[in-house]
Amino acid sequence: MQYYKPVIKEFTLAEKNEKNGLFQFIMELADGSKCRIFYSKNPDWKATHIARLNVTPCPVCKKDFICNCMEKFLDVLDQQIKDRELFQAALAK
Repeated sequence: MQYYKPVIKEFTLAEKNEKNGLFQFIMELADGSKCRIFYSKNPDWKATHIARLNVTPCPVCKKDFICNCMEKFLDVLDQQIKDRELFQAALAK
């Protein structure tokens, strides 16, 4: 039962290590939540981890500290990134 539907509002590159194919991006979601999402690119983009930044309480469990709720939505967010071609836009900046 997943009642929460995250929508990516902004997607920016935070860090990259092209030699190892590791990238970190910061996402702001439509509800104001911020997350850091980790990707490897060898040779295709693959989401490896997501962490909510403790800027606002978690939109799922409402906790104001570290939780793993966003892991449940990794596939949904990854699909949005790929469908909207957000990698290309973030890397072009």
